[in-house]
Amino acid sequence: MVEGLALLTDAAEQVALSRILRSFRPDLTIWPVSDIAELRKLAPASLRKARLVAFASGVIVPADLLARFGHGAYNFHPGPPNYPGWAPAHFALYDRADSFGVTFHAMAERVDSGAILDVVSFPIPQGSTLMGLGELAYAHLLQLFEVWAEPLARETSLMPRCALSWSGRANTRRRYKDACDIPLDISRDELWRRMRAFGGNHYGIAPAINLHGVTFTASPPEST
Repeated sequence: MVEGLALLTDAAEQVALSRILRSFRPDLTIWPVSDIAELRKLAPASLRKARLVAFASGVIVPADLLARFGHGAYNFHPGPPNYPGWAPAHFALYDRADSFGVTFHAMAERVDSGAILDVVSFPIPQGSTLMGLGELAYAHLLQLFEVWAEPLARETSLMPRCALSWSGRANTRRRYKDACDIPLDISRDELWRRMRAFGGNHYGIAPAINLHGVTFTASPPEST
């Protein structure tokens, strides 16, 4: 029986997601955590009958911590299986993808490589902005959490509801920064592709041009 659950997510989500889980198991012990330091404070003995659940978290959990959870570690990833890794919505917009989605999967030592249990896909509306796509993805991710909340709270093992596998290149912070390094000979089309996807100074990284040792940071127009 699952006796405890470490909920790895931002503070804004911890109360609402805990409430959903406890609606199925009022006696479930929930440890809300937001980073590795807080995870390491949890007593290893108490984790042998517990599981880890991450929701839209950018925290990379090391293998030694994953191994402490006797009932496994699972992640709600705000992107589809073909966009593993960092900032999936940004890269989907850059690629001019027609569809997007969210993924529920087991966690493994390598980021976004564990067995996939469930996926929800949806079309990207024409003219979608990064904010709009992010809101759509978050809404679908929350719905996916609601579907899996009872099994996560009650069941000792979870069975996949799909047969999909990860594909595509795992995106990283380094690749994001590279996309924001604007060459002087960039075409107009490529510039606006990058501005649409990476131009909002998210994560403190903005498109920039370096000219004679001077860096010029770009700002998106008001319409985006």
